[in-house]
Amino acid sequence: MQSYGITLRTDPEKSDIAAIRSIVTSTNAFRPDEIDVAVELIEERLSRGTASGYYFVFAEENGIPVGYTCYGPIACTVASHDLFWIAVDKNRHGKKIGSHLIIETEKLIRAMGGKRVYIETSSRADYDATRHFYHRHGYIVEAHIRNFYDDNDDKIIYSKEVAR
Repeated sequence: MQSYGITLRTDPEKSDIAAIRSIVTSTNAFRPDEIDVAVELIEERLSRGTASGYYFVFAEENGIPVGYTCYGPIACTVASHDLFWIAVDKNRHGKKIGSHLIIETEKLIRAMGGKRVYIETSSRADYDATRHFYHRHGYIVEAHIRNFYDDNDDKIIYSKEVAR
């Protein structure tokens, strides 16, 4: 799928390991251990395929990944999915790449029989734009867990009904 010079693809490639590390690092929002987790999920998918439970959408410009989502069904639920990661290279922020990614991800979740999407994020001030992005895309706050990630860094859980 191509839109506004962005091509979206869902088949992970070995080169995506370095691309994900680069994209997530560029945002300056994640600690090294969090970046390692992002990389572990693509490695798990490449190793185990769909049995890993991790699915991806990559946004590319001229064949180079500039953003991605990682999502999957939530174990022991009938139709709920987590959006584990959505990240866009910092130099590409403001170009609607994240919007293309989240819309396509929701479409793919619906195609898998998914009805709900859950997203967890931080309450830190540097996540204000992220939380605003989720609100713009129709996500609502379901829970607010104080001091979850660290002192004064709460976990905010968003949800959205995507079944139509």
